[in-house]
Amino acid sequence: MAQAPPVVLTIAGFDPSSGAGVTADIKTIAAHGCYGVACITALTVQSTAGVRRVEAVSAELVAETLTELSTDVDIASVRIGMLGSAKVTRAVADFLGRKKLENVVLDPILKATSGAALIDQSGARIMVERLLPLTTVVTPNVDEASALTGLAVTNPNQMRAAANKLHQMGAVAVVVTGGHLEKAIDLLSFKTRRSVEQEIFKSDRQRSNSTHGTGCAFATAIACHLAQGRGLPEAVLLAKAYITAAIVNAHPLGRGTGPVHHLYRMYQQRRVVIADPEPVN
Repeated sequence: MAQAPPVVLTIAGFDPSSGAGVTADIKTIAAHGCYGVACITALTVQSTAGVRRVEAVSAELVAETLTELSTDVDIASVRIGMLGSAKVTRAVADFLGRKKLENVVLDPILKATSGAALIDQSGARIMVERLLPLTTVVTPNVDEASALTGLAVTNPNQMRAAANKLHQMGAVAVVVTGGHLEKAIDLLSFKTRRSVEQEIFKSDRQRSNSTHGTGCAFATAIACHLAQGRGLPEAVLLAKAYITAAIVNAHPLGRGTGPVHHLYRMYQQRRVVIADPEPVN
């Protein structure tokens, strides 16, 4: 009997264009050889052109879904994305507080790229006060790091300062992603017994219009690598390489910012030419 793959739980919103949210997470999880299960926190009306409407799922339904999944399968890691409301955020925090799950990756989604708010102020406060201390690593982009800490975050030194502030707020490990900066720089910062260690990851910036959902895929890829037993620095390095390749291999889709190609590896495998068998005489 084949060995079962690690189960990765995604707790996030539903993006009908499948560039972000739970459907994109499931593709990312599959691409990394894991099995994905999902809890939808909010429904959205959106496309590659932007988010038009957000409607949160009831906190009771979220709580029941999480309980049902966790009693049925062994969850190796969790990726938390869009939460949509304060009530849902509280329900997720209650669940994690009870279950004490390992390898929890929080992607603190506050706004859509188009500017639409994806969580209210009360929900953001609960995220910081209750969710942050329960996570293995939090992965804000520079804008989210700035909003959470109240600090300007536009260069590596400011990324370091924001990471330190997030540690003070309860985060054990932080990855501040700089994909919005001129240079694609990510900062990993994590607490040790004696101090805080920080590491910079650099890569060439990809000039592409297919970048929708990069933050979701990055956080989910980290969750997959943690589920497979890799350490955090290696997980961040591999997730960054995956995102770069997913952008490079993306194809144009929609009228706005298109999605990354979450399953590019599968398509590359399909392109392998298999020689015709020898004819039978």
